[in-house]
Amino acid sequence: MEHTVPKVINILAKEFICTKCHSSGASVEKLAMSGTGISRFLDIQPYRYVFASCNHCGYTEIFNLKMLEGKDDLGTFIDILFAG
Repeated sequence: MEHTVPKVINILAKEFICTKCHSSGASVEKLAMSGTGISRFLDIQPYRYVFASCNHCGYTEIFNLKMLEGKDDLGTFIDILFAG
């Protein structure tokens, strides 16, 4: 599913609509984190998120990358997510 990450980032950057100021477009960054216990000890990072920051006001929303990657039709999911 790693090949879908650039697609997710590009779609979010273009289709993002800020819930605070209603502007469109965002800067998008990925973040991976380890959990507790053995994953932390082994430096395994199973938790992956995407941060989308509004290009106008800077308001940032966090999305679980696993949820976005798991959708069959990512474009439709993004349309529903950001439908105003």
